[in-house]
Amino acid sequence: MGKVVLVTGVARQLGGRFVRRIQRDPDVDRVVGVDAIPPEHHLGGADFVRADIRQPAIARVLAEHGVDTVVHMDVTGTPLGSGGSRTSVKETNVIGTMQLLGACQKSPTVQRLVVKSSTSVYGSAPRDPAVFTETTSPKSLPSGGFAKDAVEVEGYVRGFARRRPDVAVCVLRFANILGPCADSPLADYFSLPVLPTVFGYDPRLQFVHEDDVVDVLRIASRDPLRGTMNSGTFNIAGDGVLTLSQCSRRLGRPTVPVLLPAVTWVGSALRTVGVTDFSPEQIRLLTHGRVVRTTQMRETLGFEPKYTTAEAFSDFVRSRGAGLLPPEAIGRTVDRLSTLVVSKERI
Repeated sequence: MGKVVLVTGVARQLGGRFVRRIQRDPDVDRVVGVDAIPPEHHLGGADFVRADIRQPAIARVLAEHGVDTVVHMDVTGTPLGSGGSRTSVKETNVIGTMQLLGACQKSPTVQRLVVKSSTSVYGSAPRDPAVFTETTSPKSLPSGGFAKDAVEVEGYVRGFARRRPDVAVCVLRFANILGPCADSPLADYFSLPVLPTVFGYDPRLQFVHEDDVVDVLRIASRDPLRGTMNSGTFNIAGDGVLTLSQCSRRLGRPTVPVLLPAVTWVGSALRTVGVTDFSPEQIRLLTHGRVVRTTQMRETLGFEPKYTTAEAFSDFVRSRGAGLLPPEAIGRTVDRLSTLVVSKERI
């Protein structure tokens, strides 16, 4: 008998992609997809079970299918569908994770747990280190939003790992996920015709391509290859960084610098009209940025991303279409201005 893999959050595009991909692995016998609403996309030959992980019934699903590997992807910052809300998202993230971990703790068949987390657990603050490692403590813990949810989720996962040391636990802290099907507050922000920015700040950002997300989840959900270990906590991001100004130029979208005290008001206005979730945590990211080290991803987990940060962003840009300003023209203008500044400094 091969592995029986249960995947949560399959109604989202990323969850559906992972389900379809994991079925092709020769050591996987069956895949069970779980979500509170039926997915609009195909799940291939996977079994779909309509179940809310916030309810104790998830324990019955694990038992009925004899699940040995659980991939928890239903940790997210955006509601699914028009009827979702921030409250329902938080309940799914926190209470849903508690119920799922409780079910895994009681299950005698579960041998491996993979949790999709986020680098947002490090927060974004002015006194942050230039680069976060997996063991770096944040200067200021996230006070709300998805980042706080992720911190709570990881706390529950650590508690589960102590209670069930026989279960291999892997936590993947993803940088901002981008790609043609990206569904996140940051993707919505980059889709605005004009990008509000914080005056005087040009944060460094990292991205990971959704294709790489699927690939690394596969590595985390199977037995480790020789010379690697897929238990523990790992930062996952593409090589390199981009500043916010570089992102805006590549998008061909102009920016509107806003003084920091007024940014919160702008964010509230955007949320009110339903344009994007310009939350306080996103404002902090777009002010101070965040960069993580990925040494353990390569040396311990044995994963090498196919896309750099710049390549992941470029693929996202192609899927969104041209902005108001041609990126080539913006690039030429910036180059000319840089040349003029350098020339004047030499004079």
